[in-house]
Amino acid sequence: MPLIRDRIQEVREKIANKLAALGRDDATIVAVTKTHPVESVEEALRAGIAHIGENKVQEALRKIPMLREPYEGFHFIGHLQSNKINNLLSLKPALIQSVDSLYIAQKLNASLGRKNLTQDILIQVNTTAEASKSGVSFANAEDMLWQIAALPCLRVKGLMTIGLMSIDPEKTRPYFAMLRELFERFGKLEIPGVEMRYLSMGMSDDYLVALEEGSNMLRLGSVLFGARDYGARQ
Repeated sequence: MPLIRDRIQEVREKIANKLAALGRDDATIVAVTKTHPVESVEEALRAGIAHIGENKVQEALRKIPMLREPYEGFHFIGHLQSNKINNLLSLKPALIQSVDSLYIAQKLNASLGRKNLTQDILIQVNTTAEASKSGVSFANAEDMLWQIAALPCLRVKGLMTIGLMSIDPEKTRPYFAMLRELFERFGKLEIPGVEMRYLSMGMSDDYLVALEEGSNMLRLGSVLFGARDYGARQ
């Protein structure tokens, strides 16, 4: 079984080759550590991973404080429940990628205001219109952007989406293209408090297609760590 550092090296080479072919050099890997133990996360950090992502606040609360290896940023990438906001903020996330409704944005803003803090976020867009996925609808995304941008404690830094769950990454390409077009259009609006800096799309099965469609932030889990162990305990 390949070691985590070997998996990371292989993925980095694929990303570098793809970016070179595209004439780009901008892609941040967020290592998705869901269900993986602290030891595996630290092995990834020693191998040069700088950004880590967790889907669940409770799991992050168990693991993040135990990390001893340095890292640049903790990203929250899962559905955020309003009753978990204060716990999440205690971990000082560099980026909350999954602000998926005005309600959550307002609750997050209120909690930040009480602490005199600001927070970088991405707006999650449900480009595939699947009921099983969180995110604002494609049609409502611009209206939501303006409303969230008006909240003083939130700084919108870009957009995020989850591609179509398919073994064929080509099937998700049109949805990535939709988000890139939205990202580029929003970047021209010059909304105060909004900087279209990060386009977060692409996971283990479709990250190369996502790069081709303009992603500059990849959320990679199993391709780095191997299959998840849902029976694991921290």
